Amino acid sequence: MAKTANKAAKTIKVEQTGSAIRRQHAQRSTLIGLRLNKIGRISELQDTPEVRGMIAKVQHIVRVIDEK
Repeated sequence: MAKTANKAAKTIKVEQTGSAIRRQHAQRSTLIGLRLNKIGRISELQDTPEVRGMIAKVQHIVRVIDEK
């Protein structure tokens, strides 16, 4: 149980730096899944392999601000 509580405490802040205009539909959907859809918007998410994969998919239009 302690491992699960520890993983839940890890978070990552992501900011959208580029536009979703003229991007593939899958990349737009990924931004929405990351709770980002406007330039400058910041989202705080759990640091999981799934979220890391989503960030990698749109790494050219987002940046990681903070990892806790």
